Amino acid sequence: MIQALVGKTNRWLNELYRSWYRPRPIASPPQPTVSAPLHYGPVERVVLTDGVGRTLFEEFAGHRVESRGDEETGWVLLGLREAREVVVLATLPAGTLRDASVAHVRFNSNAQALASLIVRQTNRRLNMVGVVHTHPGSLRHPSDGDLRGDGQWVANLRGKEGVFGIGTADGVSSPGELFASQPRPNVQCLNGLRFSWYALRQGDRAYRTLPVELTIGPDLARPLHDIWATLELHAERIERLYRQQSGLRFEVVSDEWGPGLLLTLPLAERGHAVQVLIRPKEVRYYVVRGGQLLEVEHHDEWIDRGVYLLLAELAARA
Repeated sequence: MIQALVGKTNRWLNELYRSWYRPRPIASPPQPTVSAPLHYGPVERVVLTDGVGRTLFEEFAGHRVESRGDEETGWVLLGLREAREVVVLATLPAGTLRDASVAHVRFNSNAQALASLIVRQTNRRLNMVGVVHTHPGSLRHPSDGDLRGDGQWVANLRGKEGVFGIGTADGVSSPGELFASQPRPNVQCLNGLRFSWYALRQGDRAYRTLPVELTIGPDLARPLHDIWATLELHAERIERLYRQQSGLRFEVVSDEWGPGLLLTLPLAERGHAVQVLIRPKEVRYYVVRGGQLLEVEHHDEWIDRGVYLLLAELAARA
């Protein structure tokens, strides 16, 4: 049972550094390294990991066959803003509680805020870098309404610039194709779906086309997509608990009962912790003591209240 609860599903993006050593005749003491401040120039390209690319095409295709498939949908993008490029490493979906129609989509911000905290446990450098959303028909370019909203939003991003993708169902490829094509530098097509990529900088009067490239790597947020409805249900209270308890950690777990979100809050005693396992239809509380996992008869669905009641009970028994 312990193994099932603590099994990790997150994949990490590995970076390879190569250095060359040359012997010196006289050893000198190490000098402190001072990093020059990064100057953000205009974004010249957006780089997607293959995991992110798969998520966008697969979930766009899945969305189109759902009952709400005629509505717009979308994803917030997390990644790294480099001097002249953006590397996208994670996608946060609009969610089932989105406000959407054939002409607009408003994301569920509570779930996305919590998901961002969870994903950034992997790398604190990850930040919001852009947005992808779909359009009905063949409107492959951001609309005037998009421009008004995005023009204000990019002021909050590093470099005051963001990347934006538009998804349409008018790709040059045909359903059943085995790999994506790229008819233009800023366009990706697969199985009749198309994503067109743009950049917008604060003060720009129009978007500019942005070349898109792929690299090998995961979608760091993909495990969260399987429990997104659960995140939406509990996001506000879990985020409040995270703000109040700096040691709180998150982990996506999966066993024979399906996926869930595991919260771990370390206690003062070494090796002791409170854990909360959250699934779509249940919340379970546990106490970890020296490697032993003890389930508590305590099923408060309000996560923050449940944790504090359990902590109070443990303090009283101590």
